[in-house]
Amino acid sequence: MAQESLKARLLTLAGWLDLVNAWVGRVIAWLALAMVLVTFLVVVLRYGFDAGSIALQESVTYMHATLFMLAAAYTLQRDGHVRVDIFYQGFSRRGRAWVDMLGTLILLVPVCLFILASSWGYVAESWAVHEGSREAGGLPYVYLLKTLMVAMPLLLLLQGVVWMLRNGLFLAGVEAALPAAVAGEPGSVGGAGGHADG
Repeated sequence: MAQESLKARLLTLAGWLDLVNAWVGRVIAWLALAMVLVTFLVVVLRYGFDAGSIALQESVTYMHATLFMLAAAYTLQRDGHVRVDIFYQGFSRRGRAWVDMLGTLILLVPVCLFILASSWGYVAESWAVHEGSREAGGLPYVYLLKTLMVAMPLLLLLQGVVWMLRNGLFLAGVEAALPAAVAGEPGSVGGAGGHADG
């Protein structure tokens, strides 16, 4: 009974952790629209009014970087990364759970830890001087932009924990831990694509 209670708590924890990247992904997605609108504004100002703004142009770079860096974990959650494993789709649901769990543990986690370790000093130096744009009239927030190099692996690690919890619980007999869309069932949202090696 205690074991079942622990499984239920871990599944609840996975659900709560999933909400973090789900929320980040949904909010960040709006940056795609903002990028289009700001780029349109830059073009209109330049060719219609012969006016330019370095800050506006740089803001598109900021939004682009934020969108791709912070949405990586959301894409992982939605099973949207490209999988190079040609055998995965032929595996049983249990086999896919093993691949996902081990792939996360052996590939995703070490890569994220490496990115964190190698970028931490670089980001810290930028924060120490509150690094800004080298262009006159540019945005003074380069240190925030560089912070994405730390935020991305942290969010990916968070999603990696969720994947390990869900796949581990599924392998331990908790069917509800992996809904069809997460387990890569045929016809699911995620399809047969994967995440750990994509």
